[in-house]
Amino acid sequence: MAEDHKPATGVKEDSSKIEPTGSEVSNKVDATDKPTPIAGTSTPNTTATSNQDTETAAAVAATARSDDDAINPPDFHGEVQTTNDLPTVETLRKIETYTVLDHDGKSHTFKSLYAGHNSPRRVLIIFIRHFFCGNCQEYLRTLSASITPDALLQLPVSTFIAVIGCGTPELINSYIQETGCPFPVYADPTRRLYAELGMVRTLALGSRPAYLQGKSLAHTVVSGVVQGLKQVKSGLVMKMGDQRQVGGEFLFEPATLALDTPISTPRSEEEKKLELTHDDDKPHEEEPKIEEKRVTWCHRMKTTRDHAEMPELMEVLGLDGSGAAIKDKKRWQKALQSRKGTGLSMASQMSQRSRMSVDTTNITGGSVKA
Repeated sequence: MAEDHKPATGVKEDSSKIEPTGSEVSNKVDATDKPTPIAGTSTPNTTATSNQDTETAAAVAATARSDDDAINPPDFHGEVQTTNDLPTVETLRKIETYTVLDHDGKSHTFKSLYAGHNSPRRVLIIFIRHFFCGNCQEYLRTLSASITPDALLQLPVSTFIAVIGCGTPELINSYIQETGCPFPVYADPTRRLYAELGMVRTLALGSRPAYLQGKSLAHTVVSGVVQGLKQVKSGLVMKMGDQRQVGGEFLFEPATLALDTPISTPRSEEEKKLELTHDDDKPHEEEPKIEEKRVTWCHRMKTTRDHAEMPELMEVLGLDGSGAAIKDKKRWQKALQSRKGTGLSMASQMSQRSRMSVDTTNITGGSVKA
């Protein structure tokens, strides 16, 4: 059971710990490539032209910022303000019809990822950064090793995981291949979901997390650059998503928090056809209602490496164990003890039911003596 924590605010960006962007690298090159005037020669007056170019660039940038701010929080310059408050019912109703795209470019409503007649009752949705982010890729590799689909199938309440990135859906297949992620990955290029769910934009790195498993900053940056270069011919090199956008994790569970399924199992299409053929004179039952869901636990990233660690995810999901341990014992112990998210999931109820089931099995099996 994850404990409630007070939201952290006022996290300052350390200029020495900020991820370099392509524009920053370009600016450094431009500064060193300026020609040096030769003595005795005149330099052409380019002030007027330069001013015109600057004004044009400023106008274009202002327009881009205006369009961006319509769906995202303003860019941050110094402090990242965010909380781990659970999304309200009003917010969830507002965004349930927002669309995400799968690897084929097919659109799905956001609600269909966590609610529906054939959806698991509990769904953890992980929002990652852009598709070339080496940190998020390491996170999914660690997740895939610690929380497998088979492990989720052992839980008493159906549970699953979905991943959403902010780049083009055309990069999803290569992203899955790169990370080995066994869970479905979707894309939200508009980043409207990120904005409405309160996720922020920053380049601050923050402290090194345990899930990186010793991978250096150089390793993750170079890995992302190499993947980008592979997409030059395809024209997708600049469509990985916003480099400043950070994500978070949101656990959707039944609004009632009831362990037992309150709705009937949906009929298959074949069963419906048989009913139409043989029971034309009988009144048909209405389709079962979709179970209402809400977010019971969440965590929003404050830096580019601030994903919730594996022990916390396993705890809120109700899984035994603490994930695959790493060589860095100090960071691993910190990951075991610290908690970033806020909320109270169904994990404690599930654990209690599992214990009762084991006790009942022992009694009926004769292992408990009177």
